[in-house]
Amino acid sequence: MDDLELDSLKYPIGKFSAPADIDDELIESCINDIAAFPAKLRNEVAGLSPSQLDTHYRPGGWTIRQVVHHCADSHMNSWMRFKLALTEDKPVIRPYYEDRWAELPDSKIMDIEPALLLLDALHTKWVYLLRSLTNADLSKVFIHPEHGKEYKLDVVICLYAWHCNHHLAHISSLRSQQGW
Repeated sequence: MDDLELDSLKYPIGKFSAPADIDDELIESCINDIAAFPAKLRNEVAGLSPSQLDTHYRPGGWTIRQVVHHCADSHMNSWMRFKLALTEDKPVIRPYYEDRWAELPDSKIMDIEPALLLLDALHTKWVYLLRSLTNADLSKVFIHPEHGKEYKLDVVICLYAWHCNHHLAHISSLRSQQGW
């Protein structure tokens, strides 16, 4: 498999690129993607067997099971980062090693239903919060110490809409490839 093929499996909808212009319509669209994610994810994994859940979506990539658990972990971290940015002045967030988290037993072995339930509840709270944000709130930032830069909440909303669709595409692409 060449680098281009591997890259298309790794980024089936392309890499995230922060939009140059973020308006109310784009924010609403991104929030709608975030809101729809738990049901779409549940639909994508419905009926998959344990061995299918343990199939890697690309060589060297995670299994579907790990992707589902990663989404719960990642989105929980993002929700907390929003809360920090909304209640503190330019907080420095705590990064985490998502690749190491994906290797823990609750991501590699555990049934996915608890992660799906967590995503249902978390996205209900997160979307409620996102829909309440003012333009001033959307301009608030957090600082990522590894990247040494500020992240505006409006951009992070776009990033997480992409993140949802990115991981849905990992699963739907694999399902299509395998004829599941």
